[in-house]
Amino acid sequence: MTHIQTNDEKRVCFDFEIDFSNGGGIQGQGFRLDIPGKTISDDELADYIVRDMRLLMVGEVRILNKTIITEAHKRQAAAESRTETRP
Repeated sequence: MTHIQTNDEKRVCFDFEIDFSNGGGIQGQGFRLDIPGKTISDDELADYIVRDMRLLMVGEVRILNKTIITEAHKRQAAAESRTETRP
């Protein structure tokens, strides 16, 4: 099955910084995620990436340089291609 992009598919492109409450942190630049609507708040986005990456002991999350773009959703297409390759 081939994924067909529609003009209403949105992704968010952003940078992030995550501090851990027990020390250390991680950063991401140019990170992209599918979003279900036309926009997403910084708080929703922070919750999404923490949950999706299964991070624990998260302190502060900073979302930077957020841009909403029109682009085909990748997770759905990736899931479909994995299904197609299985016998």
